[in-house]
Amino acid sequence: MDAGTVLLILAVVVVGGGLAVLLLRAEAARRREQEHNRRLAEATERMAAQQHELAGRLSAFAEQGAVERAELTRALQERLDGVSKRLGEGLEQSATKTAETLGQLTKHLDVIDKAQRNIAELAGQVVGLQEILDNKQARGAFGEVQLNDLVSAILPPSAYAMQAPLTNGRRVDCLIRLPNPPGPICIDSKFPLESYHALRLAADDLQLKQAQRDFRAAMLKHVTDIAERYIVPGETAESALMFLPSEAVYAELHANFPDAVEQSYRRKVWIVSPTTLMATLNTVRAVLKDARMREQAGLIQAEVMNLLDDVRRLDKRTANLRRHFDQASEDVREIGVSSEKIVRRADRIESVQIEDEPAEPLAPEPQALAGE
Repeated sequence: MDAGTVLLILAVVVVGGGLAVLLLRAEAARRREQEHNRRLAEATERMAAQQHELAGRLSAFAEQGAVERAELTRALQERLDGVSKRLGEGLEQSATKTAETLGQLTKHLDVIDKAQRNIAELAGQVVGLQEILDNKQARGAFGEVQLNDLVSAILPPSAYAMQAPLTNGRRVDCLIRLPNPPGPICIDSKFPLESYHALRLAADDLQLKQAQRDFRAAMLKHVTDIAERYIVPGETAESALMFLPSEAVYAELHANFPDAVEQSYRRKVWIVSPTTLMATLNTVRAVLKDARMREQAGLIQAEVMNLLDDVRRLDKRTANLRRHFDQASEDVREIGVSSEKIVRRADRIESVQIEDEPAEPLAPEPQALAGE
């Protein structure tokens, strides 16, 4: 068999195999199409059944919806009627309350008008206070008046003196008369308002630092002046008080200037505000009370000894009075015995009969007790 014949046979075999494959594929495609058509028919039938069921449900829903809409319409109508009624009543009540509110508002406006007048008066007073604080002499007088009010409210008049003279020619705002030790304590009122205002109104860091330096310098100058003028050896205590009549200045000092506070401690000048001064004065009052009690301790002891002597004399006189009572009781008892004897004798005398024959002599009484 030659090569051409072999090639021809091979070509026939290959073509036949290809035709067989194509026939198999065509048959498989036909079967798949039939299966697809069958499934499509089943799906169509199911869809028709579901559409029929859906139409039934929609009809039922439509009927139920009509019933519910009718019920909802009825309920809404009832509620609208109720709301209309309540709205009418509410409008009537609102009108009444509005009239009452307008009346109250008129009263409040009158009160506000009076308050505005009071505020205007207060503003005038604040302006007056500001003018006082801007004037150094008036500001000093303001601090002295506040100091006087605090001291006079807590201490008795004999315990302090305002504008008291010292031997160095100075006059202190207030001198607290404490016994030795520690001795009289001076209180001077200071109010560094300008430097404090500059500190609070500083616009930048440069102004703030300058205001801090000025405030520290002012406070240290006041401390130095008080230490040199109002601490007099042999006459006053070894320390003094600087009164700041402003809690804000006192708080600023202790919050941001601890070095100035420490410097005042070293100079033995204690810085106080109105609140801390009140606490200090209460302590001073307790010290004065204790000192007066110590001064009166000798007199109290002498009075106690005299009281003990009086108690002893009273005890002696009570004993004498008790003896007198005992003697009086004995005398009363003896008088009773004698009275009983007299009664018995009278009874015997009454029982005697007068006869011809001599009567028997009366029996003698028993021997009386000694002294009866």
